Amino acid sequence: MKIAMVASEANPLCKSGGLADVVYSLSRELNLNGEEAIIILPYYKVIKDKNLNPEFIAYTYLNMSWRRQYVGIFKLLIDGITFYLIDNEYYFNRDGLYGFNDDQERFAYFSLAALDILKVIGFKPDIVHVHDWQGGMIPCLLKERYRYDPFYENIKTVLTIHNPAFKGIMDKYFLGNYFELSDDLFYKGLVRFEGNVSTLKSAIVYADEISTVSPTHRNELLSVELSHGLSPVLMLREQDFVGIVNGLDVVEFNPSDDKRIVKNYSSKAFIAAKKENKKDLLRSFSLPVNEGPTYGLVSRLTWQKGIDLILANVSYMVSQGANVIILGSGEKELEARFQELRDRYPNNVGIYIGYNDVLAHKVYAGSDFFLMPSLFEPCGIGQIIAQRYGTLPLVRETGGLVDTVIGYNDMNAAIANGFSFRDYDGIALGYAINKSLGVYQDKDLLHQLQKNAMQLDRSWKKSMMEYLSLYQKAVNK
Repeated sequence: MKIAMVASEANPLCKSGGLADVVYSLSRELNLNGEEAIIILPYYKVIKDKNLNPEFIAYTYLNMSWRRQYVGIFKLLIDGITFYLIDNEYYFNRDGLYGFNDDQERFAYFSLAALDILKVIGFKPDIVHVHDWQGGMIPCLLKERYRYDPFYENIKTVLTIHNPAFKGIMDKYFLGNYFELSDDLFYKGLVRFEGNVSTLKSAIVYADEISTVSPTHRNELLSVELSHGLSPVLMLREQDFVGIVNGLDVVEFNPSDDKRIVKNYSSKAFIAAKKENKKDLLRSFSLPVNEGPTYGLVSRLTWQKGIDLILANVSYMVSQGANVIILGSGEKELEARFQELRDRYPNNVGIYIGYNDVLAHKVYAGSDFFLMPSLFEPCGIGQIIAQRYGTLPLVRETGGLVDTVIGYNDMNAAIANGFSFRDYDGIALGYAINKSLGVYQDKDLLHQLQKNAMQLDRSWKKSMMEYLSLYQKAVNK
């Protein structure tokens, strides 16, 4: 099967979040399975700055109403994946991927260019797989603007919703001004959302199949309370809407040969190595080596991640002899509050403001427990990485966290692989922390749960097969 991934970011070229990991890892796994998956990206400045010297293929022009825009096409082969980079310096030669006043125009151009270059490169996919709002008009364009072009006949589309909070909102004027589409699509409600055009809603309406990044998040998006306003249109597509948990790059995150950690290990032998990695972690954060439980966090420091719940419990954890290691950056107030706690507890709290890949791996390998009490989490990857390293996640029961973590109770030691709680408050997290402290004192039980976590199959193989089934369903329509 031939698949064209159209996305606004992808590893290893450009990344702002988990979307980049999914696009890259899924494409790589599809190609390993014998499919032909390509990735189409904007040729951002951040990619040009890597000096990778991609091959120039061709150029063309496209029309956006009165605009006639240049489209340069470059090609790059990485890890068996062919990347096609769309070059237009007016739109993409900027510092950063998003956050500009003309983002709607930039990604309208990108959506049109992504479809146009398929002809130029001679790649007619069975599936165009679009991700989030940036390429959201592509399913509509294929069924409306390009419906009479034989090249695009029978091309099916799949939408994956990674972040439903961003909907690609623009005034209805731009439906014609950018895409040369009729205002009738707005007045019929096909692309209308709260009085404007939404490229994400358009994709939900027009895509042949829809997915999001976990089964529980799929159910949340069908509920009024948790759907960011999308539940009415998603309910209409309920039979075409599935949740597929993201896989993990098990090559990068592999404790048995991870070069960033001090001692490698596997589920067959890990107890001594985990101790050595904990010592190394504490030293890396200038903390005295001790026998207390160590709680790690690798995260954006933002309200969504439940950071306020963690802050409410740090003093209690320290009072119980625990170490708390924080790696991340985000809201300045939250950064400052963690720094205050480090100053108050210099022997138990370690902070690194920013991101450091080596330190992140040390946190995953050297911690006993991993803090992830998110307010909402479509899938989440931190908890999955932690489990692979035998570090037990403490999570709130939301989104993908429900689908990936079995919280320990007194009856499920044979299958539990972390700790969970339901209510979004500091007391509920404190209850889960108390559970983990109790397990830490029972080393046989602790090691059983760690082994359970490490033996989980988190590779992309299973997820890829689910996507392949979704593609086949779309093709058969």
